[in-house]
Amino acid sequence: MNTEILISNLTNPTLLFFLLGVIAAIVKSDLEIPPGSVKFISLYLLFSIGFKGGQELAHSGLTTEIIITLFIALALAAFVPLYSFFILKRKLNVYDAGAVAAAYGSVSAVTFVAASAFLEAEQVHYGGHMVAAMALMEAPAIIIGVMLIRKFDEHKEQHHKLRYIVHDALTNGSVLMIMGSLIIGIVADTKQAEGIKPFTSDIFKGFLAVFLLEMGMVAAKRFKAFRSYGWFVTLFGLLLPPVNGTLAIFITSFFEMETGNRFLLAILAASASYIAVPAAMRLAAPKADPGLYIPMTLGVTFPFNITVGIPLYWWMANHF
Repeated sequence: MNTEILISNLTNPTLLFFLLGVIAAIVKSDLEIPPGSVKFISLYLLFSIGFKGGQELAHSGLTTEIIITLFIALALAAFVPLYSFFILKRKLNVYDAGAVAAAYGSVSAVTFVAASAFLEAEQVHYGGHMVAAMALMEAPAIIIGVMLIRKFDEHKEQHHKLRYIVHDALTNGSVLMIMGSLIIGIVADTKQAEGIKPFTSDIFKGFLAVFLLEMGMVAAKRFKAFRSYGWFVTLFGLLLPPVNGTLAIFITSFFEMETGNRFLLAILAASASYIAVPAAMRLAAPKADPGLYIPMTLGVTFPFNITVGIPLYWWMANHF
């Protein structure tokens, strides 16, 4: 791996703000970002990346590469929770295994945003359809996770109907915002869209830095409670991302795809959801422990992906 890329990523201001958040939590600082502000920033990030992706998609049109990319994204979203569940079930109960499998089959929008910012810093082009790929990967993983829990639940207790689970997954705030912004970006007039460009582009990295500051504090606080689960889940959270990222790189090597798109698909495959999946699992699998799957994705996998994962998958995308 190119050490210059690794060092450049580790000294990225947005990542350094994440580390500042971790330090703030460790030293028990009273540094705090108001919850309302955090929610606004998260919605802004989804809006911005969705709208820009829609504009790009409108310009590029529907090509063979776009169709192949979306198909691969959906296939990964279905396959990853399947094999993850059976690995996790060896050590965890059915509910926790299903929830964690769904989280790792789904995606992290913030990891995708950080990876997009990395590509922009490297001046590498990527297609707007990658935003569509990200949005499409949310729901299938949740549905697969719920179906696995139902199939292997020994108690066979009453469950919510599957159509309500699907509805909850598709109407989750983060999914709805990214999909809605993507569609608006596609249909919006290009000249009119230039009027909001300062809001969608110019201030993007500043908001991302503040959001990652909050994520650093949350990750550090939740990781403490997570340590009681032992080494198995920690290793799983560290090893599964590069396995899934490598799988995506391997699959895309058989097709003519831009390097930036291959890299982002690897990022999506390697990331894990800590927003959409927990919201859905509160309804679908109330017996699953949020103290396991939220710190696992946010405290272990997320920091790994934005520090080591981004330069690792970028190197792989350029060499394989």
